[in-house]
Amino acid sequence: MELTQRQRIIFKKVVEQFTYCAEPVGSKALMQLLDFPISSATIRNEMAVLEKAGLLEKTHTSSGRVPSRFGYRYYVENLMETSLEDPIKHSLQALFSQRHYSLDEVVEKSCSILSEMTNLTSIVLGPDSRHQVLVHVQLVPIDAKSAVALIITDTGHTETKVFHFDEDVSMEDLRSCTELMNDQLTGTPIDHVIDRLKEIEPLMAAKLVRHEVLFEAFAQTFMRFASEKVAVAGRCHMLYQPEFSDVNKLQRLMKILEDSDLFKQWTEQENNIAIPVGERNELIQIGDCSVISAKFHYSDSEEGQLMVIGPNRMQYSKVIALMDYMSSVIEGVFGLHEGGEKSDEQTEKES
Repeated sequence: MELTQRQRIIFKKVVEQFTYCAEPVGSKALMQLLDFPISSATIRNEMAVLEKAGLLEKTHTSSGRVPSRFGYRYYVENLMETSLEDPIKHSLQALFSQRHYSLDEVVEKSCSILSEMTNLTSIVLGPDSRHQVLVHVQLVPIDAKSAVALIITDTGHTETKVFHFDEDVSMEDLRSCTELMNDQLTGTPIDHVIDRLKEIEPLMAAKLVRHEVLFEAFAQTFMRFASEKVAVAGRCHMLYQPEFSDVNKLQRLMKILEDSDLFKQWTEQENNIAIPVGERNELIQIGDCSVISAKFHYSDSEEGQLMVIGPNRMQYSKVIALMDYMSSVIEGVFGLHEGGEKSDEQTEKES
């Protein structure tokens, strides 16, 4: 059904008002919100048409209407206008430009910011390194008790880790350890490196004076590298959403958010409805919940995801605009233009 301009305006106002107040919207309230003269009776007639079209629903507790799941989809695909205020853009740029961040820090920081700015639950997934292959290891000494380890994979992913040792480690040990790692571990899939590292521990013991210290440092680093990079923030925000006043429903959702496997199953159910929003974002409707995701690139071939979870009644225009801009800012942290291409400046730094 093709809506008239008046019906589109009325429907958009219903969605936006219900988003803010979580109360069914009636004709008298709409009269105050519309910027053109219209009678309450005419509004009721138009809302009846919108209800017949499946865009609005009438609740049992009020004469007002609320958007249906289909109505939210129609709003996102046809009526939503996204924009982000300049002060918010400047704040995000400032937060991420203060210093160089590692991937883990970016995942944690962006997750926290998203949750705080949307008052919803956020999840950020970093690139999955488990199926990459180790190409090179380099140890750069800082002083007698610390060194920087550089781990490079076949995708060009570089993991940087600062080792702080409890005992002095000689330059000779660092050099020998680097040679041994590259000789024995190059070509090993990241998720198999720990097993391979255990196999070569006797070689490390034979060649290195401080082999226990170096073995432990690398074991912890590879374990973290091979694990899925996930951050979750703002679970408590669900407590304040009227849609989750049912304790059993809330408990089920909390359990899903605490288990990455359960969350993946939840978002990939066959009856979910996925709606592309532009080139970067996607809206997934799961019952009375919505998940908005936005992709960001960490390197030319690796990508992560920002996600915000909340009720279907969420401020889609604000959330999507925020996530889209934050994705661009994150890519800027790693020297990438939109679309995952490295800037000339970043390429020059790496060459």
